[in-house]
Amino acid sequence: MCMPRLSLYKPEKGKDFEFIDNRIYEMFTVGGTDVFIHKYLGPKNPEEADATADQPKYDAVKETNIQDMLFMENRDRKYDPDIYSLRGIYNVQDIDFNMSQFGLFLSNDTLFMTIHISSSVKTLGRKIMAGDVIELPHLKDEYALNDYSVALKRFYVVEDVNRAAEGFSPTWYPHLYRVKLKQIMDSQEYKDILDLPAEEENPGGNSLRDLLSTYEQEMQINNAVVAQAEADAAKSGYDTSHYFSLATDENGEVELVTTDTSTLDASTANELADRVMQTPKREGYQGYLLGDGIPGNGEAFGHGISFPTGSVEGDFFLRTDFMPNRLFRNDGQRWVKQEDKVRMTLSNTDTRSTQKGTFINNSTTAEIGGEDVKERQSLSKALRPKADN
Repeated sequence: MCMPRLSLYKPEKGKDFEFIDNRIYEMFTVGGTDVFIHKYLGPKNPEEADATADQPKYDAVKETNIQDMLFMENRDRKYDPDIYSLRGIYNVQDIDFNMSQFGLFLSNDTLFMTIHISSSVKTLGRKIMAGDVIELPHLKDEYALNDYSVALKRFYVVEDVNRAAEGFSPTWYPHLYRVKLKQIMDSQEYKDILDLPAEEENPGGNSLRDLLSTYEQEMQINNAVVAQAEADAAKSGYDTSHYFSLATDENGEVELVTTDTSTLDASTANELADRVMQTPKREGYQGYLLGDGIPGNGEAFGHGISFPTGSVEGDFFLRTDFMPNRLFRNDGQRWVKQEDKVRMTLSNTDTRSTQKGTFINNSTTAEIGGEDVKERQSLSKALRPKADN
């Protein structure tokens, strides 16, 4: 009579696996914390929206589909309105600011949570996946500095899921998932969640976005930084308008105007006045981005889309039909280019007469497939075939 060969591993999951799995789940029941799961259903499908309703109901396609194959991302995500409850275990750690590099960074802001495989699959109907959002109720902040009447919640998005090394039992079967979590931000992906009411008993009150989003604060900081930058450097390049440019003769030498006061009479005074009014033929300072479209020494000038008649030598005129605008000087016979107006503001709050306003920041429209498409519009929407009438 032969004894059967001893082996902890068996080709099928038998009673030993169930026993160990139940004991492991019991440890989560005893020592774990509640985890609320906002189940990711998949990318929204706008083609199936109810166009007759004021608020169209988007249906989600399969959660394994990818909305944008170019950037490999799902921006318009649909989440289940029902919230699922699980148990999880993770190591609580301090979140510190790392100021050893340029800027301000958060260190240890990624959580690694362990959850039970079989119970999570039974609850969700599938395994937990990247895109699911986890809410940790034990991290609610009831003492926020703002005058909020509700506690601030903490949400984390699942970035990666793997089998935990410590979750393998002596039978060689896994029992635990190790989930990598990252705190969510106010972005398009989590619109379904952040649009939820902050208080379930007050659906018409503040939304989670009103409480958790830092958009308004970031915009205020950004506007303050831009305003200070515009005050410190209103335009690009260098300002030389406060410098004085001397007039030069045909040889390029400085043409000084002098006279002897002992022989000064009316004719000499008139000749001196004419010579004093001579304008410089060019700016006395050359360099990168110096042209501001203003004559040197603050001389008077005109502007328009065509040169004026009756001009005399030394007159300046700014042609506004050039891009960038071009300043000319009359040398007595023709209009000679003086400089281009290349000094522009550095923000996008005004209309620039340079390539920065039209070529780089392209706001024009194009016709694609017989439909006018804006530059910032998704091309996939424009190229989508239309339904036959």
